[in-house]
Amino acid sequence: MTALLLLPLLLPCALPLLARRALGRLTPAVALWAVTGCAVLLAGCSLAALGAFVLIGLLELPLFAALGELVHPLHTAWAVLVVPAALASAGALAGSGWTLVRSALRQSRAYRAARAEAARRPAVGDLCVVDSAQPDAYALPGRPHRVVVTTAMLRSLDGPEREALLAHERAHNTGGHHVALAAAELVAHCHPALRRVRDTIRLAAERAADEAAAASVGDRRLTARAIARAALAGHAARSARPAFAPGVATGPVPQRVQALLAGPRPPRPRAGRAVATLLVTCTALSCVASATATADVHHRVEVAQGEESP
Repeated sequence: MTALLLLPLLLPCALPLLARRALGRLTPAVALWAVTGCAVLLAGCSLAALGAFVLIGLLELPLFAALGELVHPLHTAWAVLVVPAALASAGALAGSGWTLVRSALRQSRAYRAARAEAARRPAVGDLCVVDSAQPDAYALPGRPHRVVVTTAMLRSLDGPEREALLAHERAHNTGGHHVALAAAELVAHCHPALRRVRDTIRLAAERAADEAAAASVGDRRLTARAIARAALAGHAARSARPAFAPGVATGPVPQRVQALLAGPRPPRPRAGRAVATLLVTCTALSCVASATATADVHHRVEVAQGEESP
């Protein structure tokens, strides 16, 4: 039982590599949601495993066993290691919770400030132009969605490049990419390995918006030029937008420009199926291990309470 709980803690370590493979073999939009879904499930399973370790460790102590109405303290084959593992798990859960709350509060403040700034400006449709010397452009989720662009960014681009820029940001709002980015921020605080997956999810969101913008304006080279010039203009600017509000200059811009100039990738169904299978297998193993171990813990607790026979 205790050994099985290690699996949900180890499997997230494989996701950074699988996520990069997925982005290289699947379309950006498919890779975005596939990797995000797997990351969320793996994060949940790892938290459940840590919680199970804490519960087992507590119920091995006579005081907590009595509080849990156990006839005798819980016994496991790894009794010597369970209490230290429970202490480490409790520390990990406390650290994750603390950083998650801090991040949520910071992102919430940034989001409210961005929405308030957009509300003070006249909007033309979904476009909100902010008078600022800092070049910036980003998609702001909410009701209604907004595309926020500063006057400095507009001055940095010509007419067709502005069209490509706006198409990029609108693709973020239309695709709901802020949901994936918010999930990436969340799971990054649940397991150390998932912090690297956050960068891949961000890149996948930008690549998906790049492809949508190129299709909208009908010119991949123009889109690549607009992204490169916007990134050069805004590389030194400090934006106060929340991390889940995607911007055109986010992520490794040279890689994004190269992908646009290289043209659409030819379909590779076999490679895509292979990486998708690995993602599903990794996530399924974690879910099964977490569910099986949790059910076993529940059974052992009921046995210790005298409600069931061993």
